[in-house]
Amino acid sequence: MNIFTGELVGTFLMILLGNGVVANVVLNKTKGNNSGWIVITFGWAMAVFVGVFAASKASGAHLNPAVTIALAYLGKTPVAAIPEYIGGQVAGAALGQLLVWLSYRQHYLATDDVELKKATFCTAPAIRSGLNNVITEIIGTFVLILAVLFIMAPANSLGALDALPVAFIVLAIGLSLGGPTGYAINPVRDFVPRVMHAILPIGKKTASDWAYAWVPIVGPVIGALLAAIVFRQLN
Repeated sequence: MNIFTGELVGTFLMILLGNGVVANVVLNKTKGNNSGWIVITFGWAMAVFVGVFAASKASGAHLNPAVTIALAYLGKTPVAAIPEYIGGQVAGAALGQLLVWLSYRQHYLATDDVELKKATFCTAPAIRSGLNNVITEIIGTFVLILAVLFIMAPANSLGALDALPVAFIVLAIGLSLGGPTGYAINPVRDFVPRVMHAILPIGKKTASDWAYAWVPIVGPVIGALLAAIVFRQLN
């Protein structure tokens, strides 16, 4: 696999399993209905594990523009390769979300709560406040990227097995910092499924909340760059 294909496959698996667990928990008449936040955070961590493990050899498994931007800033990823990375991430996220919808199509139609339906696609704040929401996303992404950079350091790197500690980081962020915004910490993870929410026929639905869509983009990008700057100062 090349970089584009690796990022496509890894992001596809991550979104399918990550938003798939959200659908299992919040949509009506599923086997996992109302199983709670712990199931969602653990499921998302396992989704990241599978995606990173699958893509690690082909592309380094960025699966997140924030990771790509941080590595480009540090000179670990060529700037010219950024479009290939992000292009694969976008395609993979779209395909993954399409299969979430196909898997749970009947359950979308059986669910009347339009906000719960939207939650299987993209994030939303528990308390809406643009400044505070973006600060939360900055902090969560800062933790993710700084930890990932240390994991990737030559003295610590385990190759494909880096997928496991990355999954633990995502689990920790979800449990500790996920409450205010749903911890997008990844622009593609939020924006592309938000587009899919707008276009897929899921029955009765609300607007895709484009007024909030900037937060899971701006916050992670700022958080990633801050983490890269700190990492450079520490090494």
